[in-house]
Amino acid sequence: MPLSRKPFSRETLGLLLGFVGITIFGGTLPVTRIVVAGLDPLFLAAGRGTGGGVLALVVLWVMRQPFPKREHWLRMFVNMLCLAIGFPLFSALGSVSVPSAHGGVVIGLTPLLTAIVAAIWSGERPSVAFWLCSCAGASVVVVYALRQGGGGLAIGDLYLLAAVGVAAIGYTLSAELSRVMPGWVVISWALVFCFPFTAPVALWYWPANPMQVPATIWLAFAYLFIFPQYLGFFAWNAGLAMGGTARVSQVQLLQTFVTITLAALIVGETIDAETIIAAIVVVGLVFLGRTLRIGQKARAI
Repeated sequence: MPLSRKPFSRETLGLLLGFVGITIFGGTLPVTRIVVAGLDPLFLAAGRGTGGGVLALVVLWVMRQPFPKREHWLRMFVNMLCLAIGFPLFSALGSVSVPSAHGGVVIGLTPLLTAIVAAIWSGERPSVAFWLCSCAGASVVVVYALRQGGGGLAIGDLYLLAAVGVAAIGYTLSAELSRVMPGWVVISWALVFCFPFTAPVALWYWPANPMQVPATIWLAFAYLFIFPQYLGFFAWNAGLAMGGTARVSQVQLLQTFVTITLAALIVGETIDAETIIAAIVVVGLVFLGRTLRIGQKARAI
C-alpha cells in the first residue's frame, strides 16, 4: 500500500513562498552596488519602477485583469509609493556609500518593523514570546552587520533605514491586498500606477552616453527591475497572505545572509566563521518564531 504524503499546510506553504521571495530580493543590494557605479541612483530608482511598470502592463493585458475596485485604490497608491518608488530610491541612495554587508542592517530591521506595522494596521496580535524572538533575531542580524561594517554609521545608513520603513508599510499593505486578489496582481497594478511618476524621471536622468555604460551594468539594471522589483513579489505577496504578515516576515531575517552570500559571489566580499554562526542562530530563531502563536483581529478591507 503506497504511503500517502501529507500536504503542506497553508502556513508552511506561505513560509516557503516567502523564502523564495527573499532569495530573489537577496541580490538587490550587491547588484545595486554594481549599477550605481555606472548609473545615477535617481535613474536607477525611477528606471526600476518604469521597467517593472512596462512588464506589469503587458502581463495584466495578457491575463485580462480588471482594474482594481475603488475601495482598494488608496492602499494601492500607498503600496506603490512604498515599494515601487520609496524602497528603490532609498536603497539606491544608500548603496552609494554603504557596502552590501553593512546593508544587512536594513535586512535585519525590516521583519521586526513589518511585524510592528502589521500589529498596528492589520490587527495581527503576536504573543510576547513572538516579540522576544523577533527582537532577538533582529538584534543578532544588526550586531553582525555592524561588526562586519566596522560599526560606523554613514548617511547611507539613514537612507537604508528609510528603506526599511517604507518596505514595512508596503509589505503590510501588500499582504492585505493579497487576501482579496492574487499577489502578482497587487504588485502589477502598483507598478502600473507608478509608471506616470517614474517614467519622466527616468527619461530626465537617462545617461548622456548610454553606449559607454558597460553591458554588465545594464544587465544588472535589468535584473533589478525584472526580479526584485516585480517577479519576487509574486512569491512574497502570496506568502504574506497565506502565512500571516508577522510570521512570514520573519523569514526575511535570512535575507541578510542570502545577500552576503551573493555579495561574495558577485562583488567578492568574504564569508567568515562569524557569518556562518550568525546565520545558524538566526535560522533557529526563525524556526522558533514559526511555532509561536499569532492572533488575528478581523479587519475589513
